[in-house]
Amino acid sequence: MDTTLPNSHEPSSELKAAMVDARLPTPLYHQLFLVLRERIRSGAFPLGAVLPGEQDLTQVFNVSRITVKRALNELASAGMVSRHRGRGTVVTYNATVPVVKGSFDNLMEALKVMGLSTEVELINVAQVAATAEIAELLGLPSGVPVQRAERIRKLEGEPFSYIVTHLPIDIAATFDPDALAHTPMLDLLERSGFVAVSAEQWITACSAEPATAQALKIATGSPLLKIVRVMKDAQSAPIEVVQGYYRPERFQYHMNLTRQRKGGRDEWR
Repeated sequence: MDTTLPNSHEPSSELKAAMVDARLPTPLYHQLFLVLRERIRSGAFPLGAVLPGEQDLTQVFNVSRITVKRALNELASAGMVSRHRGRGTVVTYNATVPVVKGSFDNLMEALKVMGLSTEVELINVAQVAATAEIAELLGLPSGVPVQRAERIRKLEGEPFSYIVTHLPIDIAATFDPDALAHTPMLDLLERSGFVAVSAEQWITACSAEPATAQALKIATGSPLLKIVRVMKDAQSAPIEVVQGYYRPERFQYHMNLTRQRKGGRDEWR
């Protein structure tokens, strides 16, 4: 018989034993973690709500107490809940914080709007030796000095991205690095005469490394959306490399596609 555990805040948050399956290769504790995390992200368990107790979850999912405890501990490590003896497991994730939306339609304007509508925390600016990857993207010899800056972008106090930028030293020398704490990089570049007119971009997924996880207040190994962008001037010369790591529940990348007939076949652009 299937047991359900309704939530007083939202009927859609009902928890059922069928949501986890011991036959799957994914460990039961992680399945339970994913189920609860999705309910929290959706707002079914809102900020400040107390999750069902360990004994209740054990019964509804027909799993061991150890499985439940590990799932709840994973939620705590991910910054979704806090656990208190005598009070239970309290949701600390605020699902009502708006999702930041980027766009391919007008990349430059979208980036400027993001810079103006979000808070920026400058973590560090330093001169470092360019790695082989960064040097190739900037069109420089490997190991030459470049400026590396780390920033966190926040929306309503909640971090949604960890941004690492690399600039050639001659470009970085044209502005005060402290300005990165309050002025979008594109504006600083334009004021210095380096106008970005095009960009090349790659989007992929990755796991949060310790430094990134700490900056974004998530657990090490959490999934992230990674965007690598090379900004170029009118001569197609690279002027900046941006590596952005985004919390997927806080950021969406949006683009419009148009169907066109070319060479006897349809293309989407």
